[in-house]
Amino acid sequence: MTTTPFISRKGMTRRSMLGAALAAGAAVPLATAVGPAWAGEAAVAPAATRLMLPVPTGPHPVGTVQLHLVDRSRPDGIAGPGHFRELMATVWYPARNVQRYPVAPWMPVGAFQAFLADAGFSELAPLGPLTAGHVGAPVRRSGRRLPVVVFSHGAHSHQGDHTAVVQELASHGYAAVTVAHQYDTYTEFPDGRVAVPLRDRRAPTLPGDFAADVRFVLDCVEQLAAGCNPDVDRRELPAGLLGSLDPRRIGAFGWSKGGTATACATLADTRIRAGLSLDGPMQMNPPLTGDLDRPFMMMTAEFTRATTPEAAAFWSHLRGRRLNIQAQGAVHISYGDNEALFPQVAQLLGWSGQQLQDVIGTLDPDQAVKIQQAYPLAFFDEHLRHRRGHLLDGPSPAFPAVTFLP
Repeated sequence: MTTTPFISRKGMTRRSMLGAALAAGAAVPLATAVGPAWAGEAAVAPAATRLMLPVPTGPHPVGTVQLHLVDRSRPDGIAGPGHFRELMATVWYPARNVQRYPVAPWMPVGAFQAFLADAGFSELAPLGPLTAGHVGAPVRRSGRRLPVVVFSHGAHSHQGDHTAVVQELASHGYAAVTVAHQYDTYTEFPDGRVAVPLRDRRAPTLPGDFAADVRFVLDCVEQLAAGCNPDVDRRELPAGLLGSLDPRRIGAFGWSKGGTATACATLADTRIRAGLSLDGPMQMNPPLTGDLDRPFMMMTAEFTRATTPEAAAFWSHLRGRRLNIQAQGAVHISYGDNEALFPQVAQLLGWSGQQLQDVIGTLDPDQAVKIQQAYPLAFFDEHLRHRRGHLLDGPSPAFPAVTFLP
């Protein structure tokens, strides 16, 4: 299988980073793998075989369910006549009574195997992390509908690559919906088909195509809110999900190309009340023309306004509340799951501190995890729940690496 890899400004491809991680996992017996200190585990059983994701900090356990969606307003020229844009999406939500429900993997098995095969490490599938989400668990109902946040992944990535943020939001009472953008992702459909990134200029993989996916998912959110099941296979949904989402309180965020797509979708669709970009390059096609009067936050690392004209241009079109923060020492992958996973890989392989920094930057990994848990939550709390805290007012002693850019 062939893909066009994402290449960061430091020249390391996603493929080479994944390969390094998986090679590290193979360098020691799997039974010696240990979880990070911040995971809250007093000890890990000797038989532990997986890398670990951060434990969400919210008061609620997390449930999750996949949706198989087809946008019949968008013909699929790649799949051929009679086919339409097909997507997988996953809903994460606060749950109750999770004990009887299995924990979801970081990626579906088939998609994860394809992901590993593309890096040349198919035999290492057992290392795949588990999430905090319990598949099919009933939704926690508190008398008020759940605010919704939609997530858009980066180029040649997958919808689970920011699970730490997504399950953090769900644990604090949000419904978070992640989108797998067909032809630019690794995903798996219910009939067993596995999709991988496609090298084809005809494929709809521009930020505008991602944004159209996000807007279609908003339509599906409205269906769920109205008590209708948008899953094309009509699979059973978790108890309490229908009618539990609030279509009047919707936010969106994305990483890299997904951050640009979030900006496009927020500009185009007033249903999105607040948008957040995690180091999006803001390279829009067609170019940005209109202004945005709703709140938008940029968490930048490599694609700063000082170095990226498109990011500076987008900022100049923001007329509502706008925020731009940057964590010193962060690189492009610093606001995602890699900050949690690579330190474990480095420990397994015995990397030097410099070798680890070459991959994830100089930002302390523990701080990086806490930053990506705290700041998106604070932003959406303020604009979707009217819960104004002080974290977004300026520098915080709890997060000394974070600076506010004027």
